[in-house]
Amino acid sequence: MARDRKQEINYSRPIRQIAVGSMVLLLIILFLVWRIDSPRVERFRAQLIDQVVPNMEWAMAPVTAAARMIDDFQSYARIYQQNQELRRELQQMKAWKEAALQLEQKNAKLLDLNKVQLDPKLTYVTGVVIADSGSPFRQSLLLNVGSRDGIKDGWATMDGLGLVGRISGVGATTSRVILLTDSNSHIPVTIQPSGQRAILSGDAAALPRIEFVESPELVRPGDRVVSSGDGGLFPSGIVVGQVVQGRDKRLRVRLAADYERLEFLRVLRSHAQERITDPGGLLIPPEASADLPPVQGPMLPAEARNDG
Repeated sequence: MARDRKQEINYSRPIRQIAVGSMVLLLIILFLVWRIDSPRVERFRAQLIDQVVPNMEWAMAPVTAAARMIDDFQSYARIYQQNQELRRELQQMKAWKEAALQLEQKNAKLLDLNKVQLDPKLTYVTGVVIADSGSPFRQSLLLNVGSRDGIKDGWATMDGLGLVGRISGVGATTSRVILLTDSNSHIPVTIQPSGQRAILSGDAAALPRIEFVESPELVRPGDRVVSSGDGGLFPSGIVVGQVVQGRDKRLRVRLAADYERLEFLRVLRSHAQERITDPGGLLIPPEASADLPPVQGPMLPAEARNDG
């Protein structure tokens, strides 16, 4: 067995040497053929290429497939990078869209404030809502305007739709607004078209109740409610809302102001109304006064003149 293995080794070595030598010789011949500059050799090279190269497509197939895979991988990598960049741009666009929508809403609310028809004599200060009480019992807001802006306690506040509340507490740079739904809110109102006077009282509910109506039978759901101006607390004619009938069968008011989106409020400057204390005299038409005789003294009763 050992001798057979040695014989196999001795035979395989010369075969490998002959094969390597043949390959080297073939390569040298090919090199020389490609280096010789002769028309015959050129034709031979062309014929050799025409015969060998078409038959080598099977050998080039793996190389071609590998090259295509590499190109596809590079293409996928570029597509992935572009996808990531588009995702980042989309996130930025969403943020810009959200900012644009918020600005559009603020602009619409400011436009609504400008569209409110008020008495030309009334002036106002626009403030931004910066906080709320967050309490179900005390419903109020905090504005970023205060005494330095001329705000005074008791002034009315409204949004672009209707009356919101009144100023109750003024600081140097901020002021607190008590909403109409607060339990401490009681304002005089007029119900149109009947002209009934009443008091709108808050009870921590979304629909404040109507109290002390002169003739409740003249009030109907859907009637318009405005401020009456009685007592000089609020200017008259400010829209408050519409009359509705609550679940407790009591008359209530659906407020015109949008309490869910209070961002800007208009504080109305209220001025004390001039009170007339002089009862005045009797007004006589000019024609009638010309026919009357002049009065020379105080008129005495007939009994007094007879006694004289």
